[in-house]
Amino acid sequence: MRDTAATPHRSPTAPPRSFLWIRRIFLTLLTGFVLLPVYVMVSSSLKPLQDVSSKFRWLPSEVTLQPYVDIWKTVPLARYFVNSLVVAGAATVCSVVIAVFAAYAVSRYRFRGKRVFTVSVLSTQMFPGILFLLPLFLIYVNIGNATGIALFGSRAGLILTYLTFSLPFSVWMLIGYFDSVPRDLDEAALVDGCGPLGALFRVVVPAAVPGIVAVAVYAFMTAWGEVLFASVMTNDTTRTLAVGLQGYSTQNDVYWNQIMAASLVVSVPVVAGFLLLQRYLVAGLTAGAVK
Repeated sequence: MRDTAATPHRSPTAPPRSFLWIRRIFLTLLTGFVLLPVYVMVSSSLKPLQDVSSKFRWLPSEVTLQPYVDIWKTVPLARYFVNSLVVAGAATVCSVVIAVFAAYAVSRYRFRGKRVFTVSVLSTQMFPGILFLLPLFLIYVNIGNATGIALFGSRAGLILTYLTFSLPFSVWMLIGYFDSVPRDLDEAALVDGCGPLGALFRVVVPAAVPGIVAVAVYAFMTAWGEVLFASVMTNDTTRTLAVGLQGYSTQNDVYWNQIMAASLVVSVPVVAGFLLLQRYLVAGLTAGAVK
């Protein structure tokens, strides 16, 4: 009589062992493929320029931190850093504040043209961004000529430009998230004496923190890494990091080690913010669909 207790039984729904090994190998190769550019950036940023310009070596023959010192001298990277922080931070705050009020109004109230508004907000995401480049350029120039308000070449103009990209998606995303928050919470707050704004800030906003954080991360990343509009709408004073990295390439030479070092420095705020807010970001992107 066979001892069936000694042999473990596999669940009929469990995948075969061969599939598990194939998945592990595939994920390992995919991880290596994703991390390979990161390794090239880090290793190149620690090499002298002659080692990067010549034949590529996987292991640097000499390790130096001088590129991380020179990146602040070759181009005014600190000024570009400040410009990017101001523009991305202001665009994020404005996008979140406006989106919260707009999404709450659409989610909780009925008004004429509500469906047209939501469809219009969503339809703006169908057009490529480059389509708005020339119209915005002409609008800013004409406003400056007519009123003296310098939007072209200023931080304010770039903030307004990024709002045209991040605000429609932010409103559309928060509408779906506010819809998932029970209306009974609003009614209970109104019964307790809160007005519409009190119910929004004391009840709905705390319950929608993951969705708001997801919107803020999206708006910040959109403004932080944008290149096309920043290269047209800025000048030497208001240039951002994404455009300022081009300063390491001159007519005579390309400072590859400094480009790699500057790229890593530029990526630090985004990566650090994403790691700190990752749990809120994942919850905000999935909670509305699950509910």
